[in-house]
Amino acid sequence: MDEGKRLVELIPRLRRYARALVGDRATADDLVQDTLERAWAKLHLYRRGTDLRAWLFTVMHNVHVNRVRSARPTDTLDDEMPELAQRPTQSDALLVRDLDRSIARLPADQRAVLLLVTLEDMSYEEVARTLGIPIGTVMSRLSRARDKLRGMLLGQQPPKLKVVK
Repeated sequence: MDEGKRLVELIPRLRRYARALVGDRATADDLVQDTLERAWAKLHLYRRGTDLRAWLFTVMHNVHVNRVRSARPTDTLDDEMPELAQRPTQSDALLVRDLDRSIARLPADQRAVLLLVTLEDMSYEEVARTLGIPIGTVMSRLSRARDKLRGMLLGQQPPKLKVVK
């Protein structure tokens, strides 16, 4: 069977694929027509013995991509560049103030671990050696400090724990 007849036989499959690509029936039909037109013009590039359907789908995909690219508006960079958005700095100062106050309200042991790990960039091992406590204690104090700090900054009240003797 010659390639011309096979092209015609594959039209229903091309239409299904085109409809899946573009979603609109009229646009899909236009895409199929452009695909068949290009395939017919480039049929000399098709290698006999290979899958004609796959070759046609490749042609259709390339036609579709070219259409999308040509439809996309091109932005030219003029002398007029939009200004970049900037965050207001007033809220930053308030955030820092709230953070400072919240850190000051932490228990001393938790505050020390938090500051050594975050500000001094010390490893847990170094903090444990510095404070003379086990590494597990460093991790638990840091975890508790972060939880309390997060709660304070979000306006949550820490739960009251009952001391058991």
